[in-house]
Amino acid sequence: MLAGFRSLRATSSRAGHLRSTYVVSRSFSAVAPGDDRPLAGIKVVDLTRVLAGPTATMMLSDLGADVIKVESPNGDDTRIWAPPEAKLIDGAPRPDLPAESAYFMCANRNKRSVILNLKNKEAMKVMYKLIQDADVFVENYVPGKLEKFGLGWEKLKEINPRLIYCSVTGYGSTGPYASSPGYDVVIEAEAGLMHITGEKEGPPVKVGVAVTDILTGHYATSGILAALLKRGKTGKGTRVEASLFESQIATLANIGSNYLVAGQEATRWGTSHPSVVPYQVFPTKDGYMMIAGGNDNQFKTLCGPNIFNKPEWLEDERFATNAARVVNRKVLVDGIIEVLSHKSTDEWTQVITGKGIPFAPINNIAQTFSHPQAIARKVVEEIDHPRAGKVKIAAAAVSYDGEKPKMYRPPPYLGQHTIEVLEGIGYSAAEIDELKSGGATA
Repeated sequence: MLAGFRSLRATSSRAGHLRSTYVVSRSFSAVAPGDDRPLAGIKVVDLTRVLAGPTATMMLSDLGADVIKVESPNGDDTRIWAPPEAKLIDGAPRPDLPAESAYFMCANRNKRSVILNLKNKEAMKVMYKLIQDADVFVENYVPGKLEKFGLGWEKLKEINPRLIYCSVTGYGSTGPYASSPGYDVVIEAEAGLMHITGEKEGPPVKVGVAVTDILTGHYATSGILAALLKRGKTGKGTRVEASLFESQIATLANIGSNYLVAGQEATRWGTSHPSVVPYQVFPTKDGYMMIAGGNDNQFKTLCGPNIFNKPEWLEDERFATNAARVVNRKVLVDGIIEVLSHKSTDEWTQVITGKGIPFAPINNIAQTFSHPQAIARKVVEEIDHPRAGKVKIAAAAVSYDGEKPKMYRPPPYLGQHTIEVLEGIGYSAAEIDELKSGGATA
């Protein structure tokens, strides 16, 4: 693939119809030699921090975009969200900085870090210079905040009419909650997810990871990619918006649809399914496992001599169909719990494997990363970090032609690429020193 994002330009033919020609827009020195990633040559100015925005820009960087992470002198908030952190190696650069936090490393691979104090006029000149030839600008500030700095959409599209400007917010840019900051756990509560998460008779609980942040990052990425394609047709930039609140509502999926279509309010079901039995986590002699008997044939297999050996259940009208099993959920679940109590999770895993039943033991995180499928699919990459030595990072989740995009840069330490980036946009060593002495950068 040619380095540089190809823009689609419409021209007229002699037949009077539109025909398309592809034009390479630019190529950046930040592109690795021979890199044919889908977004190689795309320049992203990243003014995000914490998780939702950084997830979006990390996905772009996985695809080969040159993501320039602009940080304040104090850096992304998550740089100090520790422990845990990676232990510094002997002779690590910038020993004055805190050790690299595990949290920061999870969402910032392949990026370059630049320090700019946006309260400084000279730093703003640097920002405008970065944006002049950028393809994408991503920010996750409260609506209206960046307008005060001169970094709003209206200002930046004057500087660069081809710019894709993406805002990641808590509640969107309009409406009565627009000015409220967005926090994953608050949105989980406010937009329905926490109401349906937890045991049936227990209190609401949050999901184990900041899933709303991550989902919003994915929605933002898809919006940016679509805007790049649109720009290829029109030559013009677009403002893209993604909010935690709307992303969470959109991903209520069938639960949201049940309410909208049938007025059916949701409740918590723990690991159970409201419409399928058996379909939940069950205790074993020494642990837990998930069993999903999703249809009548699978239930017959479970009851057969090779698994539960309960032929009487197949003759019981209370369990003859899934609808009947839902009505008689408690008695059947109690029966399955009693059967499973006689063997360990490992023993049941050996019994059920290969029988056509969807099931799994409840693995901890160590077991997850040592899972044979995780190893086969290479879900972890190791890369050298200048301050932490060899570090392991979860790999990209999408493959292209059978290959996952490999990490080409470790998560950067604060300001690691400041000089490199400033030199790349035309600043001399003396000018960079002047910016430092004036407080524009560090």
